[in-house]
Amino acid sequence: MRPRSLALLAGIALTGALASAPATASAADGTGAGDKGFTITDPRITESSGLAASHLHPGIYWTHNDSGDGPYIYAVDSATGKTVARITLSGVGTPRDVEAISIGPDNQIYVGDIGDNLDGSWPYVWIYRLPEPRKLVDQTVRATQYVVKYSNGARNAESLIVQPRTGRVYIIDKKENGGHLYEGPATLSASGTNIFKPVAAVDLWATDAAFSPDGKQLAVRGYFGGIYYDWNGGAIKREGRLDVPLQKQGESVSYSADGTKLMYGSEGTDSPVQAEDVPGGSAKASSSSGGGSSAAGKDSGGFAGGGAKAGAVAVGVAVLALFGLRRLRRPSARRH
Repeated sequence: MRPRSLALLAGIALTGALASAPATASAADGTGAGDKGFTITDPRITESSGLAASHLHPGIYWTHNDSGDGPYIYAVDSATGKTVARITLSGVGTPRDVEAISIGPDNQIYVGDIGDNLDGSWPYVWIYRLPEPRKLVDQTVRATQYVVKYSNGARNAESLIVQPRTGRVYIIDKKENGGHLYEGPATLSASGTNIFKPVAAVDLWATDAAFSPDGKQLAVRGYFGGIYYDWNGGAIKREGRLDVPLQKQGESVSYSADGTKLMYGSEGTDSPVQAEDVPGGSAKASSSSGGGSSAAGKDSGGFAGGGAKAGAVAVGVAVLALFGLRRLRRPSARRH
């Protein structure tokens, strides 16, 4: 979402520190590809704001631009960073501020046109749903458009997630001091208004979120950190902090298709998608050489990872202190 002056200033301050960090493995250097990280090279993708691992095409990630692009989503090959298909959505109006993408049951892609730069200027927002294309070629696909309102008034949001088991859609609003998880109707209606209601507190200034493939874990990221929750049937339980890489403007997160990695994306031209092991780490994830350090333990010590990240962390902390931002709030009572 633009503009984000505090996040952008922080990103500028972090740039020098990030330059000393080890590069993420990519297909070009021969050390790994795909779920070990990649760079989005398509010059049309300058504000990648959402990320979702394909269900039908191994190694493919779906993304989209922020506001101002049009009704498009892009299939990016993680082995090369190149776009292999641009899908044009038909049957929808002109998108305003597309911020999120998620894939639910039956290979249905959900696109969240849920951003609100003025934090309450739109009386309603939209969700678009379309089937994931079986062939990766430039094409037009008809989508269903859903009108969304919040039970407690308009708000800004950048996180839309679809529960893999139930297909229920959730939104997390974006509040500097922490927001809420909003639950949509059991089945979205294309003919009426879909009311989303707050069901749990989220202790983060959230820029994106993702479900694990089995639906048991919910990862929420912000500009400077992240939290993972036990889904617990929707009564989410905070489990710990995520090892979110420091990025210029961290906007997106997705689990890899096999659930062993969390993929973190950033806005900007030639934006990197960086991989980190999932919290707790499966044997497969732990043995992988790509993706940097493992996830942080249960709330153990702020930013996880060491060595090359130390300088970046120090700068990040200084920036946060300067602007009075609280990267993560301590667990608080459930709010509605």
